[in-house]
Amino acid sequence: MSSGAFLKEKFLILAYDHGLEHGPKDFSAFSALPENILNLAKEGRFSAIVLTAGIALNFYSQTSFPPLILKLNGKTNFFKKDPLSLAFSSIELALKLKAKAVGYTLYPGSKYESLMFQEFGRIREKAHQNNLKVVAWIYPRGQAIKNDTHPEVVKYAARIGLELGADIIKIKYPSFKNFKELEKTFSEIRRLAPKIKIGLAGGKKIEDEKFLKLVALAIKSGLNGIVVGRNVWQRKNPLNFSKKLAQIIFKS
Repeated sequence: MSSGAFLKEKFLILAYDHGLEHGPKDFSAFSALPENILNLAKEGRFSAIVLTAGIALNFYSQTSFPPLILKLNGKTNFFKKDPLSLAFSSIELALKLKAKAVGYTLYPGSKYESLMFQEFGRIREKAHQNNLKVVAWIYPRGQAIKNDTHPEVVKYAARIGLELGADIIKIKYPSFKNFKELEKTFSEIRRLAPKIKIGLAGGKKIEDEKFLKLVALAIKSGLNGIVVGRNVWQRKNPLNFSKKLAQIIFKS
């Protein structure tokens, strides 16, 4: 797959930065082993895989697995107040690993948001100079954010991704009372962030049919795909579930 090809249509991206962001609490014997997740990415019709530097350096091969999105920053789950997450990896490492894109998490609402915005801007410019796409995790968080999945907060997050120049944004799915309400919110998100690609975060594992319906509704509303981890590799049969997601997203 050529650089950025997965951006030209719908996408199904497997995220595996969970060990840094959340720790080992949600890993099973299967998902704790990077080899298992990389093989799942290869066999499950995934457009790309998100890895941190250590996993990529030790386990990733461009010739064996889907295109790499190298996650440049991240934080642990220990700190609970206003987060600050700066890059610990580089564009140079992404190029060495032959990644197709880099990823960066932003925390609008944190008192440190301006520092992350500045660094993201530098990363975006350097990435584009080197023909790398940029994926932005937009997660409003901090003492000012009371509900990070409120529809208005998620809509604002999508707009921030557009304003900051991301190629793809990853946002949480908004809280909702019913699927009709959710469809309306998805449509408003699409309207507020035109042209850029929008992917939903999978988040905590929810029941199979509910998650499949949520993804189908997102695609119907004009969103481009999902960037999912736990809602795949925590399933009893993650490969089978991946194929169901691929059928919804790619319509085949």
